[in-house]
Amino acid sequence: MKRALITGVTGQDGSYLAELLLEKGYEVHGVIRRSSTFNTSRIDHLYRDPHEADNHFHLHYGDITDGVGISNLVRELAPHEIYNLAAQSHVKVSFEMPDFTAQVDAVGTIRLLEAIRAAKIDTKFYQASTSELFGSTPPPQSENSRFAPQSPYAAAKLYSYWVVRNYREAYGLHATNGILFNHESPRRGETFVTRKITMAAARIKLGKQQKLYLGNLNAIRDWGFAPEYVESMWLMLQQDQPEDYVVATGVGATVYEFCEAAFSELGLNYREFVETEDRYSRPTEVDALVGNPAKAELILGWKAKTHWKELAQIMVRSDLNKLSN
Repeated sequence: MKRALITGVTGQDGSYLAELLLEKGYEVHGVIRRSSTFNTSRIDHLYRDPHEADNHFHLHYGDITDGVGISNLVRELAPHEIYNLAAQSHVKVSFEMPDFTAQVDAVGTIRLLEAIRAAKIDTKFYQASTSELFGSTPPPQSENSRFAPQSPYAAAKLYSYWVVRNYREAYGLHATNGILFNHESPRRGETFVTRKITMAAARIKLGKQQKLYLGNLNAIRDWGFAPEYVESMWLMLQQDQPEDYVVATGVGATVYEFCEAAFSELGLNYREFVETEDRYSRPTEVDALVGNPAKAELILGWKAKTHWKELAQIMVRSDLNKLSN
């Protein structure tokens, strides 16, 4: 049985990836941070009594900022695959918490890579990279496009990108960067713009909210469906040779277009409810991110099935059902 370790298992991507790997017959180990409150809602349906003989999902307390703990866990588990999804992933928050963002998103990656190297284990490593690396570079962006990060989050992730490539070349590690463009789902955190939009639309439909306040409505993003994107992560680690891949739909939309799709699905005109406010603008904006996924399609055989409009409809219907119940 293949054994996988997932950092960030309680997040959107971590929960979908854990589901996928369990379906494929893996023994899955997830790292969760110790907290005085439960933060496992996205994976509660996967948890089983650890005493059961056929339980293949295991959780371990840990933190990507704790190098000793992470190193010990990697050595003890000796996983066949490691997926590093742990991150402070909110771009706006990274301007307010730049030091913490760097410790988690940049230094955390090298802690894992060093743990693999020190343990001398044969494992394949996936690093969750991001389209934010491209920043101000005009779309469409591919693996060969220039990096121009516009936030502490993107800068920290750029460090991780290069250190993964360095360890791959210097030590022969099977280490891969997945440069994933925005991917969303009903499990997306409610402070992220897509989920903020769909939750607000559902709440307004039910008479529980009056207005939605957003930042830059003209920003263009390439939004895909998270359950599809975690499959690309797995496919990357099934390749004989490690490489870096852009994962995207190749189709962009503005924030206001996403608003229109979500609100109109519920019979609402978003213009009556959406207003802009400066407090939600970033110190440096990224105008347009639209990926070119040709390499992933050619080598991995992966292609996005769900584009932004259908995604908005899926998410707003889910939020309406959740709030109605």
